[in-house]
Amino acid sequence: MKGRGASSNPAGRFERLAFVPDESAERADRPQTEFYRDASRTAVSFNESPDVGFDASVNPYRGCEHGCVYCYARPTHEYLGFSAGLDFETRILVKEDAPELLRCKLSSRSWEPQIIALSGVTDPYQPAERKLEITRQCLEVLLDFRNPAAIVTKSALVTRDADLFVRMARFDTIAVNLSITSLDPGLQRKLEPRASSPAARLQAVAELSRRGIPVRVLVAPVIPSLNDHEIPAILEAAAEAGARQAGYILLRLPHGVKALMDEWLLEHHPLRRERVLGRVREVRAGRLNDPDFGTRMRGTGKYAEQIRQLFEVSRRKAGLEKEMPKLSTEHFRRPGRADQLGLF
Repeated sequence: MKGRGASSNPAGRFERLAFVPDESAERADRPQTEFYRDASRTAVSFNESPDVGFDASVNPYRGCEHGCVYCYARPTHEYLGFSAGLDFETRILVKEDAPELLRCKLSSRSWEPQIIALSGVTDPYQPAERKLEITRQCLEVLLDFRNPAAIVTKSALVTRDADLFVRMARFDTIAVNLSITSLDPGLQRKLEPRASSPAARLQAVAELSRRGIPVRVLVAPVIPSLNDHEIPAILEAAAEAGARQAGYILLRLPHGVKALMDEWLLEHHPLRRERVLGRVREVRAGRLNDPDFGTRMRGTGKYAEQIRQLFEVSRRKAGLEKEMPKLSTEHFRRPGRADQLGLF
């Protein structure tokens, strides 16, 4: 389906009823994206995952129009009564109140300054952000409070907010993580149909680095027998663009993502399907998903160790072992009348 990662809309795992179109029904080649107002009364979410590097996150959007077929976040849409398939990338919930809710949270005396990830689930710079600017407004709040933030994105749109990042960097309160899955534009368009091209992402790394913004490149996800061989080239290109550091995440396929990835392989790489899924099972102890902390990001077994060694050798060769600046809460403040009086 042109411009979409998923090719179907399977019923969510919590649904008792499913809609099955008649075989004679005409297939919609370009389902339109619909936006809904998210009425959540809190902006900051917390997790207890020891392997993600942060406890707090802000997700301005639920669902993601980038349409990455492998996205581990797709099953979160099922909690809303939607599908992890096409619904995830065509029915986007927008948290219009997120900036003000974030300001209220940081103003509270109960708030303990800490890193906030933008975002922990869906991309904060997906296409709608170009017009809505909710992520930018959240960053303006974080800048006001000098609260540290870590960006994770696949979009070159992140460079739009470089002016804010420069100001945040003065207090060591910003780090940007750009995910690059492949340098092959053809493969990237199939995997991530509405995300930025590989060249645009590398250009974003270069622009941010030139302005003194610490940038880490993530090879995420590493898909066995599909893009694993690109690890050295991606890291070399990232280093040339000015990235300081690199990381990687091995593919995992939770809940409904298993079937979506299987459909995608059948459509785009039928001859590699068995090998890709077989390798995933190999690093996931015979399953397609490993939800356990400590192993879910990197996998286990001989092949997972080969990927780790390839990545480490490639990272050393590319010189991507520099330390990222430690994000600081030292300068956190609660803006108010007292702060304004202190300027005189």
